[in-house]
Amino acid sequence: MSEIVVEGVRHMYTPPRGKPVLALDDVSLDIRPREFIALLGPSGCGKSTLLYLIGGFLPVETGSISVNGKKVTAPGPDRGIVFQHFALFPWKTVRQNVLYGLERQGMAKAEREARARGFIDMVGLTGFEDSWPSQLSGGMKQRAAIARTLAIDPQILLMDEPFGALDAQTRHLMQDELLGIWRRSPKTVIFVTHDVQEAVYLADRVAVMSARPGKIMKIVDIGLDKSDPHLLRSKAFADKSDELWGLVRDEAIKAQGGKVA
Repeated sequence: MSEIVVEGVRHMYTPPRGKPVLALDDVSLDIRPREFIALLGPSGCGKSTLLYLIGGFLPVETGSISVNGKKVTAPGPDRGIVFQHFALFPWKTVRQNVLYGLERQGMAKAEREARARGFIDMVGLTGFEDSWPSQLSGGMKQRAAIARTLAIDPQILLMDEPFGALDAQTRHLMQDELLGIWRRSPKTVIFVTHDVQEAVYLADRVAVMSARPGKIMKIVDIGLDKSDPHLLRSKAFADKSDELWGLVRDEAIKAQGGKVA
């Protein structure tokens, strides 16, 4: 049974100057409860646009999007989002950032303090509760952003290239951390990336998108054992990565105007 249903979605951007741009064209996608699905495609293919439409941050102009049978018309507490560039409040400490959403929900002080402590501990930031974002590394900022989103207990976690700004080593550590958090706190995750190996490593299924205007070209079941400590060096991982790269390569070339790096 699908938790999220995207049917025939088309989205046009109309900039203040210049011609309208068709970002998405006839996109349909079904996402199951507690599934980890990656949206993979070249830059500019509409991955983030689709994520923001599901989140209710952009209006659905053509087609429909529903969550648990209800049409998406605005953001809601059932959908939490984690951005690439952290989006922490710089004037708030880690604890205050995590408490923010709970305060907005009107949760009692003792309960929200306990809940914030629990999620700060879950993401490995115990001892940094009173640190300002400017005092944190990139990986720690992203941990704080994930804790803030998880604390409000959304059913669905929307992640817009959350590790794209991190160095390679920190990125891999955060991927492992995210899988661990997902196992401890099962949620439906929609993860935007243009990194083939990241999609294979994290997702149950990968929706491969075409160059703009974005369409779903194919949905690939990954079917790998994510608990295998040698997964990244396995032939199965390499084969699945090659399969996805074969699908996305031509679209990446189209997105670059036909130029091959």
